[in-house]
Amino acid sequence: MTAGAPSTTGLPALPAEALLVEVEALAVELARAAGAEAQAALGRTIDVAYKADRKGKEDTGDPVSEVDRAVEAIIRGRVGAQFPGHAIVGEEVDTLPAADAEWLWVIDPVDGTANFVNGFPLFAVSIGVLHYGRPVAGAIWCASTPALRAGVYHAHLGGTLALDGVEVGARTTVVKRRLAAAPGGSPGGTREWDHRVTGSAALECAYVAAGIFTSVPFWGLKLWDVAAGVVLVRAAGLEAWTREGGAWQPLERFVAPAKAPKGQDRAPSVRDWRAPLVLGTTEATRLIRERQRPPSLLAQIRRRLTARHR
Repeated sequence: MTAGAPSTTGLPALPAEALLVEVEALAVELARAAGAEAQAALGRTIDVAYKADRKGKEDTGDPVSEVDRAVEAIIRGRVGAQFPGHAIVGEEVDTLPAADAEWLWVIDPVDGTANFVNGFPLFAVSIGVLHYGRPVAGAIWCASTPALRAGVYHAHLGGTLALDGVEVGARTTVVKRRLAAAPGGSPGGTREWDHRVTGSAALECAYVAAGIFTSVPFWGLKLWDVAAGVVLVRAAGLEAWTREGGAWQPLERFVAPAKAPKGQDRAPSVRDWRAPLVLGTTEATRLIRERQRPPSLLAQIRRRLTARHR
């Protein structure tokens, strides 16, 4: 087993290849349809609401649009019709799938909503599929690709990365200094690359898989931000590392934490998953793991406040 490859010891056997292909095909179809809905909405006034923060107050840094809710409802309906036994978790509907769910679809109807509602054309639709927690299929519709058009990056476990059905090969552009993503809340970037902030975690995952970015570090994003992206990154032959118990290890699967979030008297769910995650090339992920540590809570708050006032 190569470095960065997850162990399969003790995991259930993978589904048949034909079933994975079918699941991937539906994820691609739904991502493309959801992207079309988002594009159509840009030509009209979009109703926007704001989620509540931990104190129950309106959080103006966490918008949700009518499109987010409508797209998630469409995706839930289609998945339920084709795979009625599959569980679904999404950003906009607060469902709690069982910790031992065999199949779990993970939906982010519009990732980068703040960009979307402001007309900044960097946002995505992310659909990931887990089998007993293991990422096995993913599709990410990106509002912009290197071809200067929207497109869907997609893959299934054991397959290759594709963009709209065409296999994505290694980028051939020769540059002296590569790019890397540096999402808000992440520690200072490493000096080897020029860093970019896009405002969409799913988009950054897809760009890492496509070779546009060398890497991206995340420090506690939600399951729907990264589930599909891990599949794409792995299909591109890159690495995914997570930090548990103070040690970095290849991401094997997404599992429910030991406890539910503070203040919630219920059993924990895989929906509650949050952990440091680093995606990228072997060299980039090694450097990030060696040099960086998760930022303090105060540092994260400062970064978020600074980002809101830019």
